[in-house]
Formats: sequence, structure tokens, C-alpha cells
Amino acid sequence: MATKHEKIAAERFAPAVIDSSKSEEINKPSLNFWQDAWMRVRKNKAALISLVLMVVMIIMAFVGPAISGKEFDTQNVRHQNLPPKIQGLENISWLPFDGVKTLPSGKEVDMYEQKNVKEYYWFGTDPLGRDLFTRVWKGTQVSLYIAFLAALIDMVVGVAYGAVSGYFGGRLDNIMQRIAEVLMGIPQLVIVILMILVLEPGIISITIAMSITGWVGMSRVVRAQVMKLKEQEFILASKTLGNTHAKIISKHLLPNLAGVIIINTMFTIPNAIFFEAFLSFIGLGLQPPDASLGTLIDEGFKVLRLHPHEMIIPAVIISIIMVAFNMLADGLRDALDPKMRD
Repeated sequence: MATKHEKIAAERFAPAVIDSSKSEEINKPSLNFWQDAWMRVRKNKAALISLVLMVVMIIMAFVGPAISGKEFDTQNVRHQNLPPKIQGLENISWLPFDGVKTLPSGKEVDMYEQKNVKEYYWFGTDPLGRDLFTRVWKGTQVSLYIAFLAALIDMVVGVAYGAVSGYFGGRLDNIMQRIAEVLMGIPQLVIVILMILVLEPGIISITIAMSITGWVGMSRVVRAQVMKLKEQEFILASKTLGNTHAKIISKHLLPNLAGVIIINTMFTIPNAIFFEAFLSFIGLGLQPPDASLGTLIDEGFKVLRLHPHEMIIPAVIISIIMVAFNMLADGLRDALDPKMRD
């Protein structure tokens, strides 16, 4: 404590200096829309696991057929209907990868020893002796190709159609919407049958059949969003500055619809996979020796009681793909939709 005659140093009376620039400094780094959306997706464990599964399935669809060293259409009748057998797992009795089959009498038989087969078939073989591991991943590749192609066509046509219809409105909108309603009223299965009568059954005919009416749902969603956005101030300002309609739609409207477009496309892909599998299951899809998940399930269903692995394995693969795409689409919807933000 200072005494009565003690002098206090002058520097102790110096005024406090506050840096105003630092007082308003934001410590948290600023994030753009997509960075913020990615952070939300990472917090969603179901969406993140689905993303990993989806990436694994896509990689295996292209790498899988080359791993086994066998062709998907090579037949070897002597090796027909073999159960799954995997190196290193064959000695674990509780795993179904030991090449042992249980006969209707209850007796367990090693089919590989019985037929003197020295090779390993990781997913077993079909009634023609073709390697199921190669066929499953080749079928996954074809199913994903059809689904992505159909989704891409739906996105391009639907976004363009809906944006033009919603932006211009009036008589043009009425005419375009009546056309869309007529197409929506036609059953998709009827279109598929007509396309198969005109074209040969295959990837092209299935994709065209799914795309003829598949884009209508996307166009209606985009039209509704465009009609809401075109009255906003930034659109009116762009019109005042003399920008063309094409520039307004491409530079201002579509970037604001990116989230809606991505979400609807993600939901379109599993629907296309299921529809292709359904067509192949009823015999309107790909024809032998081509393979898709639908054709493999159809072939396995015929021998389900005798050789259940021929149907169960492709059914599990298609289930994982559809669940992964749907869960990821749910996560993206929560991340990209402003109404879902916390």
C-alpha cells in the first residue's frame, strides 16, 4: 500500500488502448454453403456409413469382376451349383464359406471334394457353372449404370422443362403442364412393354422406357421452386439490369435449386435400380448371358430351396445399395434444406 508521501509512477496512468479491429474479429472460420452442408452430413452417422457403403459398392462393381480372374459368362457345367468357398474361411465351421452343402436328408457334403474341384468360388456357382462372384459384381455394374444413366436423363430433362415452365408461366406453363400430366398418367410398365416391342430388350430400351416419364416428378419440383424464387428481389434486380432470361435461369435460379436437384436425383437412383430389377425379374429386362441384379435374383429364385445362396447373395447386395442411397439422400436433404437447419 502506498504511503502518504510516495509518488505514483506516471506510466501507471496510461490510458488503456483497445484494438477495435480485434474486438470484432470472428474466431470461427467462415464456411460457404457446401462446406456447411458437408459438416452436417458428417454429423449424421447413418448418412456417413451409407456413403462409405455406397463408395465400396461402386468400387467393387468395377473392380470385382477382375478380382476373381474368371469371366462372368464362362460356363463349366461340371462345376454347377457349387456353394461358396473362400480361402482362409473354409475351416471356420460356423461361416457359410466352407463349400459344404446340406442335403434334404440332413447329411452335409463337401461339394468341392465330391466333384473334385480345386478352384475356389467365393460366392459359389450357378446352374451353368458360372462364377457367381464375378456375375454379382458385373450385374451390380450394369444395374448402377442403368440407374445413373436414367437419373442423369431425368435430371437434365426435368430441370430444363420445369425451369422454363415455372419461369415464363402463363399460357406456356399451362400447355407444358398438360403435356406432363398426360405423360404421368401413362403406366410406366406399358411404356416398357411398348419399348421392348420396338427395340430389343437391353440397357438402351430399359433406360429410354424409364426416362420417358421419369423426368416428370423432377420437373414439377423444379417448377414449384422456380415460381417461388422468380419473385425474389435479386431476380427483379437482374431483370432491371437487362440480363436475358437464359442468363437469369442459369446464373441465378439453378444455383439456388442445386440442393433440391441433388436430393431428388439421389432418391431417383434407388428407384431406378429397383425398377430395373423388377423388369429383369419378370423377364422384361436384360436377356442371358447379360447379368444384372434383377436377372440374378430371378435365376436364384428358381432354385431357392435347393441352392439358396444363388438368390440370397444378389438380394443382399441390392438391399445394401438401395438402403445406402436412401439413407444418404435423407442425410443430404437434412443438410441442404434450410428448413431443417438447427
